[in-house]
Amino acid sequence: MKSSAIVSAILLSLTLTGCGGGSSSNPASPVQTAAKISSVSTAAATSYPNYNTSPQPADMTGMSSNAVTLSGKIKEGINIGNTLEATGGETNWGNPAITLQQIQLIKQSGFTAVRLPTSWDQYADQRTGKISDTWLARVKQVVQWCVDNGLYVIVNIHWDGGWLDNNINSSAQASVNAKQKAYWQQIATTLRGFDEHLLFASANEPPVSDATQMAILMSYHQTFVDAVRSTGGKNAYRVLIVQGPSTDIDKTYTLMNSMPTDTVSGRQMAEVHYYSPYQFTLMTADASWGNQFFYWGNGFHSTTDTAHNPTWGEEDYVNAEFAKMKQKFVDKGIPVVMGEFGAIRRSGTLSGTNLQLHLNGRAYFHNFVSRQAKAYGLLPFYWDNGVTGNNGFAVFNRQNNTVFDQQNLNALIRGGNGLGL
Repeated sequence: MKSSAIVSAILLSLTLTGCGGGSSSNPASPVQTAAKISSVSTAAATSYPNYNTSPQPADMTGMSSNAVTLSGKIKEGINIGNTLEATGGETNWGNPAITLQQIQLIKQSGFTAVRLPTSWDQYADQRTGKISDTWLARVKQVVQWCVDNGLYVIVNIHWDGGWLDNNINSSAQASVNAKQKAYWQQIATTLRGFDEHLLFASANEPPVSDATQMAILMSYHQTFVDAVRSTGGKNAYRVLIVQGPSTDIDKTYTLMNSMPTDTVSGRQMAEVHYYSPYQFTLMTADASWGNQFFYWGNGFHSTTDTAHNPTWGEEDYVNAEFAKMKQKFVDKGIPVVMGEFGAIRRSGTLSGTNLQLHLNGRAYFHNFVSRQAKAYGLLPFYWDNGVTGNNGFAVFNRQNNTVFDQQNLNALIRGGNGLGL
């Protein structure tokens, strides 16, 4: 992935599939994507009212686990993607509203944690920064369902129109920090009563390419930590998650050399995402610079369709990447959340024995990545965007609340528990 063409294709694919920014129920068209970009809101105000209006004394009840202890309780997580973060409303990207029955199915299927990508900006008054009480209550309802079912749950500020992601620069720094503070004061206050099953995450995939941008991003993370802690109660001890640059392992290894200052020790995690090799996980058409990879892993290469076998990014690469995070963070007592990972299901691209070989290799990929993530101290959260068609990620059919991809489900759950296929 040293070619600039590959990097550009990766960025385009992340936008279209919804892994980083969002999509419709099917991957967004370039027209949809352009419309979204043109309507990105900017954080113009440099101050908002103080929304930390009812700070409480620190309360450690139900908050005994630090980040390392908590990481041992999370085996395999799943994203309820393209839902609470959907532009235009929860169901606007084709998925139904989250229900208690959906959460129960996730729990019954063996997952121990849920990541809730969440939008806030579209529900806020842009003059005052006040988030709709109705929306705050809706997110709280979903969190309650998760916690009631014994699931750990991550609530973040996702792409959210790009008000943070599109503004990692010095000219916007003050306004972004103001909005970050206002939003997290409100989110943290609303959700303050939940015990350690709830974790907060500062952002999603903030694009950073150099040390200058990294310093600005760290100011956004520091504002997040300070805002949450200031609300007190259980938030004084809540485990908080901050994202590496672009949530890219290599950039994080190189550029992220500190964590935010905190009022309590051992209560932070770092976050990266994993969509490598791109040609296997996200690429949907052969290109002049290279082909898609349909078959992944030792024992799963094709002898008849060799043009679509991987040329990089298999088992040794996974281990080498995860080892970087272990050295950088885990060995220093900072667990790493792998907040998204996954490979598309090419059910409409391939057929017959080629499709079966792909599905077997894909299951092996998800099992191996989950298993090795846990071995190196990373917490795997599979990206499920609800798409059951070609190039989708769905484990569950959300329309009828059933398991859609049992093979993949088995692979994920076994991997998160340290077991092979």
